[in-house]
Amino acid sequence: MKYTPTIGLEIHAELKTKTKMFCNSKNDPDEEKPNVNICPVCMAHPGTLPVINKEAVKHVLTVGVALGGKLADFTEFDRKNYFYPDIPKGYQISQYKYPLVLGGSLAGVEITRIHLEEDTAKSAHHDNYSLIDFNRAGLPLMELVTEPVIGSAKQAGVFAKELQLLLRTLKVGEANMEKGEMRVEANISLREIADSRILDEDIRGNNRQELSVLGTKVEVKNLNSFRALEKAINYEINRQSKLLENGGTVAQETRGWDENKQETFPQRLKEGSADYRYFPDPDLPKLYISKIKEFSEKNLKSQLPKLPWEKREKYMKEYDIKEEDADMFVKDEFLAKLFDGVAEEFDGDTGLIKTASNYITSDIAGLMKIDDTNEKLHKNITAENFAQLMAMTHKNEISSRGAKDILREMYERGGVPSKIAQEKNLFQKSDEDELKKIIEKIISENQKVIYEYKNGKKTSLQFLIGQGMKETQGSANPEVLKKLFVEFLK
Repeated sequence: MKYTPTIGLEIHAELKTKTKMFCNSKNDPDEEKPNVNICPVCMAHPGTLPVINKEAVKHVLTVGVALGGKLADFTEFDRKNYFYPDIPKGYQISQYKYPLVLGGSLAGVEITRIHLEEDTAKSAHHDNYSLIDFNRAGLPLMELVTEPVIGSAKQAGVFAKELQLLLRTLKVGEANMEKGEMRVEANISLREIADSRILDEDIRGNNRQELSVLGTKVEVKNLNSFRALEKAINYEINRQSKLLENGGTVAQETRGWDENKQETFPQRLKEGSADYRYFPDPDLPKLYISKIKEFSEKNLKSQLPKLPWEKREKYMKEYDIKEEDADMFVKDEFLAKLFDGVAEEFDGDTGLIKTASNYITSDIAGLMKIDDTNEKLHKNITAENFAQLMAMTHKNEISSRGAKDILREMYERGGVPSKIAQEKNLFQKSDEDELKKIIEKIISENQKVIYEYKNGKKTSLQFLIGQGMKETQGSANPEVLKKLFVEFLK
C-alpha cells in the first residue's frame, strides 16, 4: 500500500452517577419507558438553572489520574451551539478551552484531553417520523480524545477495549457498547509512505504548515461495537486509498457505518470548532480544582484500585501464567476471584497454580457460556472445592477426563470433589498388583499388537494403554499402566 493511516479516536462514555449532569433527574440506563426520567432542567424549560454534578467531575478526574494525565486547576463549562431535535436547549453544555484533564496514555496511545459534558436525547427514526426519548438527555458524559498516533484498526480496538476495562475497574461507568453507554468515533486520514518523515511534534500541531501532508481527515461516528470500530477503520483505509490512487481527493466529512452493507456512508460535511460558537456557560460557576480537597491528585490516587495493567503484570510475574490467561482474569471479576482464591490456597506453588489457571480459562470459562446468569457457577464452585479438585488432578489421583466429570457434577449440584470421585469411582487405580492382572489379560488377548511393538512399532504401546483404560473404565493411572507395560514387554 502506498499510503499509511493516521488514526485518532474520540470516545464518549456515560458515567455511573445517581442523577444527571446538571439536574436531579435519575440516571438509569436500564429504564425502558420513554421520557420518565426528565425534569424542567434537562428539558430546557425557561427560567431553569443547571447545577454541576460533583460525582461526575470526580469520576473524570479519577480516570485522568489513572492514565497519568495532568489535572486542570482552572476549568469551566461551555455552550456548544447547534440545532438538532435531541438537544432541547439548542446547545449542549460541554468543555472546550479548559478540559478537566490534559495528556496521559493508555495501551501505548497518548491522550490529548478528557472532558465532561452532557449527553443528548435518544432518537428513534421510522419511515415517516422520528421519536425522541429524553431519558438520556443530560446524563454525564465523559469524552476522551486521543492523539492521532494510532496506526491500525487492531490497535484502535485494543485501546477501546482497555478503556472500557479501566472504566469498569474504577467503577465510574459500565461502558456497555450495545446499550450505547460507550460510543466510539474514529478520525482517519492517509498520507503517502514517503511522508513518514513528519515528526511527532508535527502531528501534535507544533508545525501547522506541515499538517496538510497528513491527508484529509474523515470522521466515522457512533460505532457501537469493537468489531464495527475495526471494520469501519479498515473500510475507510481501503476506500481512501483507492480514491487517492485513482487521482481523486478525500472530502473532509462525517460518515456513518452501515452494519448490513459493511461500509461507511456520507452523513454531512465535517464542522469546525468555529461552527459551534463555543462560549463559557454564564449559568455555571468556574471551578478551581486545587481548592477542592477531595479532588486533589494525592487523594484521588490513594483511592485507586489495582489497575488492569498492574493486575495483568502481577499475574504473569508472580504465577508465570500465559498473557491471555492473565488478560481473562483481569477482564472477568468472577474468574479473577476464583483464581486469586485458588492461588492463596496453594501458597505460591506455581505448578498447582498453572494447572488451576488452565482449567479456569478452559473448563470454567466453558461453563460460563451455559447460563447467562451463572447462578449455579457462583453458588457451587468455590475457591476451596476447586482447589481440592486441582490438587487431586495435579497428583494424578484422577485423570483429566475424571476432573472434567467431577467439575461438571460440582457445577450442577455442588459438593466435595473427593466424595464425588469416590461415589463415581473416578480415583485412578495405581495399585500395581491389581493392574498387573489386567495387563497380563490384555497381553494374552493382543499377541499381534505385542509382536508389532517388539518389532519397533512404538504406537502399539498407546493402543495397549488404551485397552487398559477401557478395561478399568478409565480409572487406571495411565502413567502406571505405561510403566508396567514397558516392564512386561522387555
